[in-house]
Amino acid sequence: MSSVVSGVAQPVAQSVAIGRGGLAAPPVGYGAAALGNLYQALGDDEWPGIVPAAWAGGIRYFDVAPHYGLGLAERRLGDSLRQLPRDEYIVSTKVGRLLVPQDAAGRTDVDNLFDVPADHRRVQDYSRDGVLRSIEQSLERLGLDRIDIALVHDPDAHEREALEGAFPALSELRDQGVITSFGAGMNQSAMLARFVRETDADVMMVAGRWTLLDQSAADDLLPLAHEHDVTVLAAAVFNSGILATDAPAQDALFDYGPAELPVVERARSIARIARRHGSSLPELAAQYPLTHPAVAAVVMGGASAEQVSRNSRLVARPVAAEVWDELREHGLISRERHPVR
Repeated sequence: MSSVVSGVAQPVAQSVAIGRGGLAAPPVGYGAAALGNLYQALGDDEWPGIVPAAWAGGIRYFDVAPHYGLGLAERRLGDSLRQLPRDEYIVSTKVGRLLVPQDAAGRTDVDNLFDVPADHRRVQDYSRDGVLRSIEQSLERLGLDRIDIALVHDPDAHEREALEGAFPALSELRDQGVITSFGAGMNQSAMLARFVRETDADVMMVAGRWTLLDQSAADDLLPLAHEHDVTVLAAAVFNSGILATDAPAQDALFDYGPAELPVVERARSIARIARRHGSSLPELAAQYPLTHPAVAAVVMGGASAEQVSRNSRLVARPVAAEVWDELREHGLISRERHPVR
C-alpha cells in the first residue's frame, strides 16, 4: 500500500458505541463506494492510499457493500485492511443484492454509476438463503473471518421479504458469532423506523435524511431508535455534494440531482452563518447529525487520500453552540434541542 500523505489529522475523537456486542469506534466512518470506482475509475496509484489516510486520520469504521463496483470495493477494502490489527476496526457490509457472474461482452457498469466491467449482475434477494450466500461471498471478497455489522441494503420494495427472511437470518448469524450486529441501510427513514419497532436489530444507517438540508429522520427514526437503544449511523451528510464545500455552486448536486435554487440559497445562508462564527459549511454538515443522541457516527466517502484526510478532520474542532442557536433562530434547522449524548 502507498504511504499516507503528510499532514493528516490525528484521531478524530474518542470512541463511541456502534451497534451492540462491544463494537466501538470514533464518530467518523469511511464509506467505501469510491473504492468500487464510483463515477470514475481509481488507478493503482490512487486507491491504495485511501484507507491508510483514513487510518492516520483516526477512522476505524469502514462501510462497504457488494453493490459498490460489483464487489470491487469489498476486495480493495479487504486488501487495504489486511495489514491492520483486526480488533481495532469495524467493518460493515450489506445484504440484499447477490452478484451473479455474466459475460461482460465489453460492457461496463456505468449505468449503475460504477466504472467497472459488467462481469456480474445484481440479483435482489432478501431471503434467508440469499442472506447466507451474500455474507459468505462478502467474507471471501473481504478476506475476513467475521463481519462486524451486516445491513439489509435498500429493501424499499421488499419490506415483507426482509422482515420474514433477511432479519431472522441475520439474527441467527449474530447468535453464531458470524456477525456482531445487524440492521438496515436506506435512503428513507420511515421503513427504518418500522424495522426498529418490528425486529431486534442493533443499528440503522440512514442516508441523506438527517442532514443540514433534510431533517426528516427526526420525525420517525431518531426518536424511536433512541427509545429502543438502536444506534443510528448518518450517511450522505453532504446530500450529494452541495454541503461539501463552503461556497455551494449554482449547479450543485442535491440528492443525486441538480439542486433547486431555494435549496442552494438555504445552503449558502447556512454557510454565511458558519463563516461568521469561524466554522465552515462542511464542518457543520459533518457535526450536525451528531447533535442527536441516537446518532453515533457520520459516514463520509472520498475518492482520494486527500479527501478522506480532510473529512476526518471535520469533527476535530467542535462547532460552537451559538452557531446552532442562530441557525434555529433563522429557521434553517429544527428548533428542537436534543439532549447531549
